[in-house]
Amino acid sequence: MSDQFSGRMGLIFAAIGAAIGTGNIWRFPRMVGANEGGTFLIPWLFFLFAWSIPLVIAEFALGKRSRTGTIGTFRIFAGKRFAWMGLWTAWISTAIGFYYAVVSGWCLKYFQLGFSNGLVGESVDTQLVWNEFLKSPGTVIFFQFLVVAITLLAIWKGAKAIEKVNVILMISLFALLFMSLGLSLWMDMSDGRLDGFLFMFTVEWSSLSEPSIWINGLSQSAWSCSAGMGMAITYAVYMRKDEDTTLNAFTMGLANNSISIIAGLTVLSAIFAVSSDPLETVTGGSSAITFLALPEVFAQAPGGAVGAWVMMTGFFLALSFAALTSMISTVELCVRNFVDHGFEREKSVLFTSISIFIFGLPSAFLWISIAPDGTAFPQFLEVQDHIWGYGLMFSGLFIAYTIWMYGFKKWRSEVEAGTAPGGFSGYLGVGVSAFRDDFINTGDNDIWIGRWWDILMYAAFPVLFSVLIISYFGDMIANTPNVWDPGNPHGITIILLFWGVVAGGFIALNKKLIQRPLYRNIPEGADADISMLPGGSDDLVSDTNEKLLVAIIED
Repeated sequence: MSDQFSGRMGLIFAAIGAAIGTGNIWRFPRMVGANEGGTFLIPWLFFLFAWSIPLVIAEFALGKRSRTGTIGTFRIFAGKRFAWMGLWTAWISTAIGFYYAVVSGWCLKYFQLGFSNGLVGESVDTQLVWNEFLKSPGTVIFFQFLVVAITLLAIWKGAKAIEKVNVILMISLFALLFMSLGLSLWMDMSDGRLDGFLFMFTVEWSSLSEPSIWINGLSQSAWSCSAGMGMAITYAVYMRKDEDTTLNAFTMGLANNSISIIAGLTVLSAIFAVSSDPLETVTGGSSAITFLALPEVFAQAPGGAVGAWVMMTGFFLALSFAALTSMISTVELCVRNFVDHGFEREKSVLFTSISIFIFGLPSAFLWISIAPDGTAFPQFLEVQDHIWGYGLMFSGLFIAYTIWMYGFKKWRSEVEAGTAPGGFSGYLGVGVSAFRDDFINTGDNDIWIGRWWDILMYAAFPVLFSVLIISYFGDMIANTPNVWDPGNPHGITIILLFWGVVAGGFIALNKKLIQRPLYRNIPEGADADISMLPGGSDDLVSDTNEKLLVAIIED
């Protein structure tokens, strides 16, 4: 039978949970520190509205109409030949989930250490604690397993369960971060100067001419909102008919950035309060900030041992909650695609969870290296992130391509029918606005989306995509020795090889993929017409109610 969220709040909390992850809490403060504080906030906020929210609006609209996960959405909207694009999107998210489960386990471990006072005391060496943990495969794997098990239980029963878990975790996350922020500001005010707060919101206007700050702002916005990752497509499958895709997208984006601001203030205020060289501390790398520097900083929280315990426990519990909500959306994205193709939900959840655990094991214990400063770091995990992290950009490109093609095909069909003018001006008048008119401004939205969205998706997006890809590979070529060596785990060739093999395999698999029946999740009263879409006439596409009826007849 069909599945849906109980209402707008459930959808919003689930979507916010998908967007908010460890990157909001540990990567964002590092980016602020490395990009002149408040100066970084301007491009970061600009790209929230120029990149992230427009893409999320598109994803919500796609999922709400297709009523399937990523594979089905591309099969229906782009046509049978492009189902592999949905498979790519699902794979990239799942591949990231392999090692993200390990990272989430680190967060749980440090919550346990904070709760048991294992990070407080003059005799505690945070580097030694981190090194011993990372070089203890059994412990790392145990917490990785714990994350996967919690995720499995959270999504086992479908949308309603996902909704409840996300509401609980996100409300708890907000409360814990606000508590940690209060203690950090108290620390920052101890000398009467609020150095961390001022750094966070002081803009060096002359620095806005530096391209690197804008590229870093775009990068942070693109990844932290989960825009283009397929998460919003997946959760839109469970929307009620009258849900507002645009308001939900704006709410999700603004909530995501609000959490980043709170987390950034918490980290920066605490570090500026106790560190003699706060910028060196905050830019020392994500893992270094979170698991090495912050325990030392939080140990000096006001209130003595009690204050340190509250600060340590609250922060790492909030970090764990952020990691878990992202894991829930990652696993659900994969599960939804299995269910769409006729597999039972419980078996799909179990299979996906076991696979994520098994394929994540190498990141848990293989190739643990020691940096020159004596800090252990997971080399294999970092290589996996190096390979698959930027693959997300192509998921966003595929979504944009689907929108472009829909507009072009609609314009061409109207030209042939004699209802639209030909030429470039005709395309601009009919084709460019087609997706927005047909699937975004449907009458259910409180916020009416205008021509600005078309400009961003048709003109700005390809430019920004090119800037990200060129800057990423350009920086790699300029700063990586032997960058073209296939054996170099930090080079370009290894990325292109993995991307090429996976994309080639998925394209070859496409013919088999579209031979399977596809079942749309259409809740009662939420019928969504797809007859005008390239995949709408596919006899193998039906809804869950039809699937249930066939099963009853066969029994």
